Amino acid sequence: MRDDLGHAVPLAGAASRVVSLVPSLTEAIAASAPDVLVGATDWCTHPADLSVTRVRGTKNPDLAAIRALTPDLVVANQEENRELDVRRLRDSGVAVWVTRIETVEESIDSMSRLFSLALGLPEPPWLVSARSLWSEPAAPRLRVAVPIWRDPWMVVGSPTYTDDLLARAGLVNVMAPGDGRYPTVTPDAIDDAGADVVLLPDEPYVFTDSDGPEALRTPTRLVSGRLLTWYGPAMVEAHEMLATVQP
Repeated sequence: MRDDLGHAVPLAGAASRVVSLVPSLTEAIAASAPDVLVGATDWCTHPADLSVTRVRGTKNPDLAAIRALTPDLVVANQEENRELDVRRLRDSGVAVWVTRIETVEESIDSMSRLFSLALGLPEPPWLVSARSLWSEPAAPRLRVAVPIWRDPWMVVGSPTYTDDLLARAGLVNVMAPGDGRYPTVTPDAIDDAGADVVLLPDEPYVFTDSDGPEALRTPTRLVSGRLLTWYGPAMVEAHEMLATVQP
């Protein structure tokens, strides 16, 4: 049994005690197999009624607390979690499954493997729906930019899950040609890129009506950061939300 990075995962059978270090995967597991979750990060905010032991953040997990939960499996992500923490958990005998997700297709395939191989479960209904909804890319209809931070301003670039999600929804990311996956830019650079609309998410930076629009000349729209960046059940909601984006 190997994870997305090809690392062997020493599981004797389906995992029944799981600690998730990735908010989107926490939601995915909780929506489908809530009884197996025993721990999650402080940033795992969905579902709202999730009641498990908290193990601090994605970048600074409490490794001692994780080990104390005696999990069969810890699920992590290459981008969101540190390799050092993964290595320390593995060195102490904890099985860790690391996902690597930069496209919609990778997210669906990755979660399908996680559920079938690691959890011993069939694809949940939301994953079946997501596979169907995102199977055919929409024709390009709008040009967009998506800041994720300010001071300094940073935007979604490529290759990223969000960039591919936008493209499949018919939204062309004008910042994709930038330098790196999350380029640092200026407000003028965003305005000069030629977007029809700038989508301002509420995470990781919490953009508001008074914090973002005042710095840009391009029309802006506030959107859910979860729907732009979380793979899992959010993918079903994201399809409907992105289809309604207008300048």
